[in-house]
Amino acid sequence: MQTQDTPPQENFKRTMKVRHLVMLSLGGVIGTGLFFNTGYIISTTGAAGTLLAYLIGALVVWLVMVCLGELAVAMPETGAFHVYAARYLSPATGYTVAWLYWLTWTVALGSSLTAAGFCMQYWFPSVPVWTWCLVFCIAIYLLNIVSTRFFAEGEFWFSIIKVITIIAFIILGAGAIFGFIPMKDGSAAPGLHNLTASGWLPHGTLPILMTMVAVNFAFSGTELIGIAAGETEQPQKALPLAIRTTVARLIIFFIGTVFVLAALIPMDQAGIVKSPFVLVFEKIGIPYAADIFNFVILTAILSAANSGLYASGRMLWSLANEKTLPRCFARVNRRGIPVLALTVSMIGGLLALFSSVIAPDTVFVALSAISGFAVVAVWLSICASHYVFRRRHLQAGGSLQQLAYRAPLYPLTPILGFLLCLLACVGLAFDPSQRIALWCGIPFVLFCYAAYHVTQRRKSSLKAEEANDVA
Repeated sequence: MQTQDTPPQENFKRTMKVRHLVMLSLGGVIGTGLFFNTGYIISTTGAAGTLLAYLIGALVVWLVMVCLGELAVAMPETGAFHVYAARYLSPATGYTVAWLYWLTWTVALGSSLTAAGFCMQYWFPSVPVWTWCLVFCIAIYLLNIVSTRFFAEGEFWFSIIKVITIIAFIILGAGAIFGFIPMKDGSAAPGLHNLTASGWLPHGTLPILMTMVAVNFAFSGTELIGIAAGETEQPQKALPLAIRTTVARLIIFFIGTVFVLAALIPMDQAGIVKSPFVLVFEKIGIPYAADIFNFVILTAILSAANSGLYASGRMLWSLANEKTLPRCFARVNRRGIPVLALTVSMIGGLLALFSSVIAPDTVFVALSAISGFAVVAVWLSICASHYVFRRRHLQAGGSLQQLAYRAPLYPLTPILGFLLCLLACVGLAFDPSQRIALWCGIPFVLFCYAAYHVTQRRKSSLKAEEANDVA
């Protein structure tokens, strides 16, 4: 147990290796957003619009990750984002960023478990989604409280399965597009017909802006590298390598996957109740392919939920470690696990139960939008923190050579990253199905700022009273 005299940070174990770090990030990304949200994006923007949206999303991810890389290599800490925001923007901003990131993954946990319930309904249509959500809630929680090394090793193999699946999907899908693999109904290979069947941009360019948060939600998880920095062996070597390999693989996997999906699924058949991956393999004449991929997608989504609980629990721990939450949240057990923080974060699983009972298809989009808004707000803080960090480092007499990892093209990198993230948030206002993210997200941000100032004022008054008593 955490003792009063022992700093919480000392009880975290540096047990993650480079392979764990890379696969943790890939595991967080390749999940609900890619496997389910892509169908929503295709139905909204069309095939060409989806490809363009994901290319812009890949650029945003690269910009944010190189900014985060410079910060995390210079200051590897668990729960890094809000520490950087508090140090280089303001303490209130750091507090708000921490709660936003907690919201990101707690809500994403809910949407992931709902998506897992959709997968199970493919085989068991009569069993309600919430039943499966409850089963997976318990399984994910138990996996996280065993040990960090056990969690990281499990996530490594989960992610390996996902990566192999994505590669197989791209190869088999390309074979179906160009006629090497027959279609199940005997129809001709679609070729590139579906990419332009409804026009290059059937609804214009506005839907691309409207879906950018959904795209960013699909890419969210790359920043887990920063979260896990404090539990990684030799972070100065591991972090730059993890960032380079993760971003490169994501661009290949996502763009290749989206191209195959857009080419094989007509715009009017795309949606979210059934994964577009399963929809594709129902069309291809490979026996049991849809069942196999549904199972793999299920494990992939549970893997993303696993990463999500890890991230949200560490963020609560980090808030307590910075003394902005009660100290009980900073306690870790003898295996280095913040059990209370993980337990409270599991509220996202309960949210999944609630959403899957009411209206799983519509609530899923809303949950994804709220989570997407929160992660884009965190990315905004990463870009802004990096911009201020580099300036202060040079103003204090430091040199660029002292930075073990440097983001290229500074100051363009953080500025462009910030502007593109801000533009994605603006796009939410134009989409009625995602607008709830603004109605929930903006008040949440204001509430966090207000809560910080109230709690700080209370702390100051308590300290003043203690000083008067001593006097």
